[in-house]
Amino acid sequence: MTDNAHQVAGLLLAAGGGRRLGGRPKALLEHRGRPLIEHAVGVLRAAGCTRVHVVLGAAADAVRETARLDGCVLVDNPEWEQGMGSSLRAGLDSFSGTDVRAALVSLVDQPGIGPEAYARVLGAYKSPDSLVSAAYDGVRGHPVLFGSAHWAGIAATATGDRGARAYLKEHAGKIALVECGDIARPYDIDTVEDLLHLE
Repeated sequence: MTDNAHQVAGLLLAAGGGRRLGGRPKALLEHRGRPLIEHAVGVLRAAGCTRVHVVLGAAADAVRETARLDGCVLVDNPEWEQGMGSSLRAGLDSFSGTDVRAALVSLVDQPGIGPEAYARVLGAYKSPDSLVSAAYDGVRGHPVLFGSAHWAGIAATATGDRGARAYLKEHAGKIALVECGDIARPYDIDTVEDLLHLE
């Protein structure tokens, strides 16, 4: 896994404006006494990612002022209101010119998925052609790992809030599923009711 950590970077998508949360940016929701975005960065690092890129959008200035994101590469997505697809494209583009061979993609609003699940998916990386996904009782979920051979194809199809869904559906036969249902809970913080998951 140590070798993988140098080739695989964490990519945290944290640009959402929390429309169904009354316009409260998810990155700034409080979890364990700090902004949720800090927790998400910590999970990627604990899983073994030495390089972490963070895509910001809604309230980006406030996130920069409030959250401790030292050592992260911060990527602004001015098109964040178009949905997660634009953030995924911005994040993958931010690896241009680096020696990163794969991106381990994290969503800021899934605090029930801890370092163990991310490390399991990271450990399945084999080459820039890798496509890996966590699974929950056999059903594909997050996190996902995209080898660099797939980035152009993902960027070309990532629109709206679908992210890489269309690309993954088209390449389903190539995806290595890594069961994580025993160590993670893949809920999203999408609505006011979901806030009870925060600690």
